Amino acid sequence: QLVESGGGLVQAGGSLKLTCAASGSIVGIKAMRWYRQAPGKEREWVATIIPNGIVNYADSEKGRFSISRDRAKKTVYLQINTLGPEDTAVYYCNMNTVYGSYWGQGTQVTVSS
Repeated sequence: QLVESGGGLVQAGGSLKLTCAASGSIVGIKAMRWYRQAPGKEREWVATIIPNGIVNYADSEKGRFSISRDRAKKTVYLQINTLGPEDTAVYYCNMNTVYGSYWGQGTQVTVSS
């Protein structure tokens, strides 16, 4: 099970750190990813972290987004800086394993201008 948290209402220019906490037995992880879905738009990939620590970001998010993890806590984070209204979306955590792909319920981020 994946549970996202940390979303909320923030003013433009602010920052947020989203959290994705995994529970239960976690084996065979291939990647942890963050996605987001803005109103009226398709879900889009934002960032990836793989078991060896290598990270990757969507081109449009490089520099403002930072994905990290705490293995002991079975948690993945997404730091978002310099938020703008275009970042308003539901942010989802995804865990891709050899057994399948799992999603959290999402956390809403709303940026006011």
